[in-house]
Amino acid sequence: MTGQRNGGLKPLEELDRHWLRLTLIMWAGIAIWYIAQRWGAIHWLSLGDTDDNMRLMQVRGLLGGQGWYDLRQYRLNPPAGFDIHWSRLVDLPIAGLILLFKPFVGTGEAERLACGIAPLLPLSITMGGVAFTVRRLVHPLLWPLALVFLLFCGVMLPMFLPMRIDHHGWQLAMLSLTVAGLADDARRRGGLLVGLASAASLTIGLEMLPYCAMAGAILALRWIWDRAEAPRLAAYAVALGGGSAAGFAAFASNANQVLRCDALTPVWLSVMVAAGALLLVLALANPGARWVRLGLAIVAGGAIAIGFALVFPQCLGRPEQVSPELARTWLDHVREAKPIYEHPLRVAFPIAALPVIGLIGGIIATWRARANDNVVGWVAVTLFSAFATAMLLWQVRAGPAAQLLAVPGVTALAWLILPWFRRQRSVLVRVLGPVAGFILLSGFFASLMIQYLHIDQPNARTKIINRASRTCPTIPSLKPLDRLPPQVVFTFVDLGPRLITVTHHDAIAGPYHRNGDAILDVQHGFGGSPEQFRAIAKRHHATLLMVCPNMPESTVYRARSPGGFYDQLAHGKSFDWLEPVAMPAKSPIRVWKIK
Repeated sequence: MTGQRNGGLKPLEELDRHWLRLTLIMWAGIAIWYIAQRWGAIHWLSLGDTDDNMRLMQVRGLLGGQGWYDLRQYRLNPPAGFDIHWSRLVDLPIAGLILLFKPFVGTGEAERLACGIAPLLPLSITMGGVAFTVRRLVHPLLWPLALVFLLFCGVMLPMFLPMRIDHHGWQLAMLSLTVAGLADDARRRGGLLVGLASAASLTIGLEMLPYCAMAGAILALRWIWDRAEAPRLAAYAVALGGGSAAGFAAFASNANQVLRCDALTPVWLSVMVAAGALLLVLALANPGARWVRLGLAIVAGGAIAIGFALVFPQCLGRPEQVSPELARTWLDHVREAKPIYEHPLRVAFPIAALPVIGLIGGIIATWRARANDNVVGWVAVTLFSAFATAMLLWQVRAGPAAQLLAVPGVTALAWLILPWFRRQRSVLVRVLGPVAGFILLSGFFASLMIQYLHIDQPNARTKIINRASRTCPTIPSLKPLDRLPPQVVFTFVDLGPRLITVTHHDAIAGPYHRNGDAILDVQHGFGGSPEQFRAIAKRHHATLLMVCPNMPESTVYRARSPGGFYDQLAHGKSFDWLEPVAMPAKSPIRVWKIK
């Protein structure tokens, strides 16, 4: 024992003792590799999603002197602009990195570096949360295996990769902390972690509201079953109510201080504060009889639900509160908002494989832990995993969260299966068995099957559409527009945010529900008669028309409105009030001056 003290801990003891430090070292290596591997995308500011472009525009506004609580985007639908429902919380690390790099490399390069590095920051938190959960529930030394499984989450990991600067990575990070808090055997610390992570997630956006509600329900169930859980419930209640109030005060924009249903406005702030207060009262009262605790919890939950319905009846429907026409022509067709069974097999199978395997692993681990102290933590995590997997039947955008929550169950299953191969006599089984087991458990087999068995492969038409979606929003395609004086460009809704990010021109609309009237104007302009288009363009002071043939949005206009303005334009019809603008050879976009 003396030699161990003098010579340091054994490698396995080091792995256990310094797990957080080693996790951060592993994260740093992964981050450096991804930055190097995606340097081309960083160089070309390849913000592939409309939300990533809008996030950068929001940060530019902040650094350019726009007010902290003013989140109006004035370069879409000018001059009035439109209010977006986000908060400044996610802007902070991006803005901080830009300010850090700007004195050394200039504004443009600083933005590129910030967009490359910022998405990797929440990955460190996510890795820490997953490692903590697996150490607590599976084995203290299995956290590296869990992190390897995490890197095989095919729809979750891209939320953290360079240039994915929107808020989804941060919300997944908060979800990982929520799971860690549920698994934590230190009651007050666990409740505090769940409450603060939920409050931070709601401050960022409401996408994770169902998961926050589920986490609160799980903590309430734990308290109902065991009154010794009262300290955890009390800490959660204080953190949820207080954290939500602090998040609202610090980050709610001017537009979010009214009774809207799509963000942390006074509507949801009231719900969180009231829920926190009621749960705190229950935890402090902490009656001895389980049936009394159950009854009180039901009364508290009913009071919140009934009060919400009576005070905020406008929020009982869709939180976006868009017009029926916009819902019918746009919002109902957003792919990520559709259930997983409405997606092609090549999309659905790789998303669902890992959550299903993780749920199976969680159920088995819960059963095996029924006689020890881990059972309560496993019940909580497995319930959460089951909930996330079921959410796929509502919206496929639940895929990243479902994959993240599957990792503890998958790791537990690996802890049972992989050692079995090592005990076999056959060298071939001992070598190839763990490899095959990992491919199966990680869900990677689903992607391999789709790729190599050519299951549900895209047809030629789909490939053309995908190519247009890749090439039209690039800097080489759009930057030549800067040879023209700044003006308002009438273009597709899905091109608006990218256009204002990489050129000095303004656009009319982006795919955001608070921009609903402008979205409808673009749809009516392209789908209606040439005269209607010209009138709408004039009303928006648009003097340029830009289209990208074969982008998905263009196919919608042609399919819905045969003979409409865009359909005529696509068939080559000319108009005396449209003057073609010369673009570079092989440019994928077409531009006209609107006389």
